[in-house]
Amino acid sequence: MVFGAPIRRLVVACLAGLLALGAAGTAAAADYERRVAEIPMRDGVKLHTLILVPAGAHGAPMLLNRTPFGAEARLRLGEDRLAAVVPAIDQGPAAAGYILVFQDVRGKHGSGGDYVEQRPLSGPLNPTPVDHSTDAFDTIDWLVAHTPESNGRVGMIGTSYDGFLVLMALIHPHPALRAAVAINPLVDGWRGDDWFHNGAFRQMMMSFVAFDTGPAIEAVRWPTPGGDDYTTLLAAGSAGAYGTFAGLDRAPFWTTLKAHPAYDGFWQGQALDRLLAAEPHRVPTMYVASLWDQEDGYGALHAYAATRGADPAAAQDVLVIGPWVHGQANGVGARTGPLSWPADTSAQFRAQMLQPFLDAQLKDGAPKADVAPVMAFETGTGGWKRYPSWPVSCAAGCPAKSQSLYLQPGGGLSFSPPGPDAPAFDQYTSDPASPVPYSLRPNRVVTALGPGWSTWLLEDQRRVSARPDVLTYVTAPLTAPLKIAGEPVVNLIASTSGGDSDWVVKLIDVYPDGAASPPGMGGYELAVGMDIFRGRYRRDPARAEAIPAGQAELYRFALPAANHVFLPGHRIMVQVQSSWFPLYDRNPQTFVANIFDARPEDYRAAVQKVFHASGQASYIDLPVAAPLQ
Repeated sequence: MVFGAPIRRLVVACLAGLLALGAAGTAAAADYERRVAEIPMRDGVKLHTLILVPAGAHGAPMLLNRTPFGAEARLRLGEDRLAAVVPAIDQGPAAAGYILVFQDVRGKHGSGGDYVEQRPLSGPLNPTPVDHSTDAFDTIDWLVAHTPESNGRVGMIGTSYDGFLVLMALIHPHPALRAAVAINPLVDGWRGDDWFHNGAFRQMMMSFVAFDTGPAIEAVRWPTPGGDDYTTLLAAGSAGAYGTFAGLDRAPFWTTLKAHPAYDGFWQGQALDRLLAAEPHRVPTMYVASLWDQEDGYGALHAYAATRGADPAAAQDVLVIGPWVHGQANGVGARTGPLSWPADTSAQFRAQMLQPFLDAQLKDGAPKADVAPVMAFETGTGGWKRYPSWPVSCAAGCPAKSQSLYLQPGGGLSFSPPGPDAPAFDQYTSDPASPVPYSLRPNRVVTALGPGWSTWLLEDQRRVSARPDVLTYVTAPLTAPLKIAGEPVVNLIASTSGGDSDWVVKLIDVYPDGAASPPGMGGYELAVGMDIFRGRYRRDPARAEAIPAGQAELYRFALPAANHVFLPGHRIMVQVQSSWFPLYDRNPQTFVANIFDARPEDYRAAVQKVFHASGQASYIDLPVAAPLQ
């Protein structure tokens, strides 16, 4: 059939009308309204903010996430269902009718002002009148005044750096801030979070320096994609030399990092656990930690410990310890690395702990959350446990106490100290030219944090057990379960023939061989906790001091917290080594003023001795909790 021009115009008009109706119907079907606000701060800078308001909202609580990673980037704004727009961590609040707010921090993405990496509080380290605490205050003040659908109560939530921003808002908080959730937050960048671990520099952070600096660094020369960072960084020499080669010297924060290798006033003055401990605790807070957090394993537990005071908010705090890697609380938690769990632990957390906590603090008439002060997943057995406090071995009425696990001659490990006739030490040669790899090669740690990055803490440690520069100590098979709940503390007595040394200590659960273990886990050496310590800081973390060659010294430091049961038939293992490369920079093993500036000739092999003689016994204090809870 052939239509004339008038008929064709009529048909086109009708079709256009139908399409418009369809589009209007789609828009009308959206269950939320998106608003964009440029919220002014006290210094006039405006912060780009997205406000997602559920349709028909009235007297609704607000949940704020501040981020340097892009507010829009984490949302699927083309969706017409709010629960489909937001990440998994926000889907429960979306379903519960919360107003969800996402904001770019100053100097990032749509926000004005300048970006400063880990911007300190206004004061000696920050001469300006603004910081993340004031920006959060001003944002909340604006939201309460300009969001008529809200009930005037605001919660904050964030993971990793965003979790750091949540904790910063607890310092001089806005009165409308009634709940905070900090998931795997950055708290102390020198002791055990992103930048250093006990003085050893984490070379993977070089990529974050470039990312956070933004357009000032556009031609960073990273290792060739698909290559091996182990080879590339070994050839470069020191971390400082590689940073210069890569072009990081143009980044102000890289210069800052190199200038502060010790735990000096720069790091101490912005350690959030210290800052929180000095403040009244006014906001009920949920601290969320992951047992295999490869980035910020220190933060949540130490921020929680810092706020255990008499303030009323502390009684409403919750500590959650999940069987996860960094950020896994936001995703799927049915398995972690090689380990599978009876259920999706992340979904359990979000539905049974997070949402009731938020509702209790933010929703009018909501019941008290049925959540214990400490909700900790017990690995080894599997399942959530409810505790009155943390660590469990310190809980009132608990008969548990620290038990010393001694390194023994011949590679043994026992709760009995070595006998008087025991050989004095074991030894190995640590050669910076052949450092122990932290993970299976090829390593992709510097650029994209490549395959395996999230789960390397769960890798089978058999891959290094046979190296001549790794000492291994192991118990006999256990005849009864042994539960630990807290931080194991290393007490290593060791010497080096050099002038400086790193010490890496690993606490490992060795699975039985064969059919006694889950499929694929026979003989598996699963790290329960492991960390590194830079020897120059053994007496004072703020001041480097050479190690006298050949002199036995005590190195005492905590491993990451565990809530783990070593089952009957399993064995407990301890490994000791002196490098963990390329994740951590190499110690030259001669004393230099600043390891970032170490020259190729400074890197020398050293003979390392680990002592286990009577009166010089190395051991690990285990936070043993008994009976099983």
